Amino acid sequence: MFSPGSKARLTEKDVGRFPGDTLFDRLGRTVCRAGVLPRKELYEAWEVARRTRRLFRGGRVMDLAAGHGLLAHVLLLLDDSSPRAVALDTHLPPSAARLHEVLVDAWPRLRDRVALVTSPLDDVSLHEDDLVVASHACGALTDVVLAHAITAAARVAVLPCCHDVETCDPGPLTGWLDAALAIDVRRVAALERAGYRVWAQRIPAAVTPKNRLLLGAPSGRAPEPPSPRAETTDAAPCR
Repeated sequence: MFSPGSKARLTEKDVGRFPGDTLFDRLGRTVCRAGVLPRKELYEAWEVARRTRRLFRGGRVMDLAAGHGLLAHVLLLLDDSSPRAVALDTHLPPSAARLHEVLVDAWPRLRDRVALVTSPLDDVSLHEDDLVVASHACGALTDVVLAHAITAAARVAVLPCCHDVETCDPGPLTGWLDAALAIDVRRVAALERAGYRVWAQRIPAAVTPKNRLLLGAPSGRAPEPPSPRAETTDAAPCR
C-alpha cells in the first residue's frame, strides 16, 4: 500500500504513481526525479499550501523552520501573485539545493524567486504583508514563528508538532484536554488576544497524525470565510 504518511524517499521508481496532468501530479513526478524528499513531506506541503492559499493570497512567503523548503515553492506555484519566497532554517539539509534545482527546471518562473537561507529564526525580519508559514516546526519553534508573525502583524499558517509541555504552554487545560490539544488551544487564544481572526482546520490524518492546521490574520485584513469545501478536514489528498 502506498501510504502518503511514509517517511520513505520518493525516487524515480515512484514517478508512475503520479500519472495525471494536475499540478499535484506534476509536482509529484518532479519531486521523484529529485530523489531526496520523504513522501510525507510532499503530501504535507501540498495539503498545507492549498488550504493556506484558499485564505491568503499574495505577499512574500516566509517559510520558517523550512527543512527542504518545498512548502515555499508550492505556495508560489499555487499563487503567482506572491513575488518571492524565503525558505529559512537554522540548518537546511544539503539536499534542499537539489530539490530547488529540480523544481526550478520544471517551473522556470520560480527562478530567482525562492531563496534558501540558513539563519536563526530569531534573526528573521518580517513585514505586515508577508505570509508566514511553518510546517511541523518542532515544539516551541511553532511558538517562535507565531510570535514573530504577531510582532509583524503578518498572516500566518502553522502545522504544529512535537508538543512538549516543558517548552510549550498548555495552561490550565490539561484537566480537560490532552496536553497537545491544550497547547494548540492556547496558541489560538494568543492569536485572538493579538487581534487576529483564526481558522482551525486539519489536513488528512493519513498524511500525519499531527494534522491540526492553525491559520490567522489580523482582523482588519482578514479574508472572507472559505467555502464549505475548504473547511473539509479529512478529504483525500488533492490530485
